[in-house]
Amino acid sequence: MSVNKEVKRITTNTILGMKHKGEKIAMLTSYDFSMATIVDEGGVDVILVGDSASNVMAGHETTLPITLDQMIYHAASVVRAVKRALVVVDLPFGSYQGNSKEALNSAIRIMKESGAHAVKLEGGVEVRESIDRIITAGIPVMGHLGLTPQSIYKFGTYTVRAREEAEAQKLKTDIIALQEAGCFSVVLEKIPAKLAEEVTRSVKIPTIGIGAGPHCDGQVLVVHDMLGLNKGFKPRFLRQYLDLFDQINGAVSSYVSDVKSGSFPNESEQY
Repeated sequence: MSVNKEVKRITTNTILGMKHKGEKIAMLTSYDFSMATIVDEGGVDVILVGDSASNVMAGHETTLPITLDQMIYHAASVVRAVKRALVVVDLPFGSYQGNSKEALNSAIRIMKESGAHAVKLEGGVEVRESIDRIITAGIPVMGHLGLTPQSIYKFGTYTVRAREEAEAQKLKTDIIALQEAGCFSVVLEKIPAKLAEEVTRSVKIPTIGIGAGPHCDGQVLVVHDMLGLNKGFKPRFLRQYLDLFDQINGAVSSYVSDVKSGSFPNESEQY
């Protein structure tokens, strides 16, 4: 007699508890069913359906072009694969800035149409009204401070943020505001490790770093980057665990060669 072992779901409460227990949080992105299946079974705690899909899946230079409908499509594909991880979905550019009612409607669409567990949005006190409205509706929110890619044309560069005292102070104010609004965690992107350590110790909610040093409560990477699917993209913060671009390229070349030579399919590969 077989016994089906029930998989325990990660929740926002689990993530909060991990910080208090000192257990690090592992987060990776996914954008489709097949990759999400692998990532979930690999044991990550949080899967982010990031607006980075605009870059790695669609080939855009920035995250700005991706639409709410496209984010919902990617998110629904991921949710169908996931049995354990918490699935967080980025609110895309233009779906929440400056209009809290539109922000709520965007978040509701993501939750209803994809089955995701939470949403993520960029910014601090300037998006507080949107965060308040979304959380009041019962939708968990993950914040995002530091380098905020949706504001790339404002910054003009992907360089490290909050090196200067004024910007560092604003980040400290912003993370307190996000905590008070009820965010269950905050991503800190490309800020000095010392600042990340300071703000991580100052708040009760988990911080998840990308290019923010080892003292955050967790870490996140784009799965295509850590698997080496993006040729030539190797920023300092990235640890590349595989070199799949060259491996897959080699496999494709072998397949093409076998087809051209007539060695594929062979007798055992036909009916």
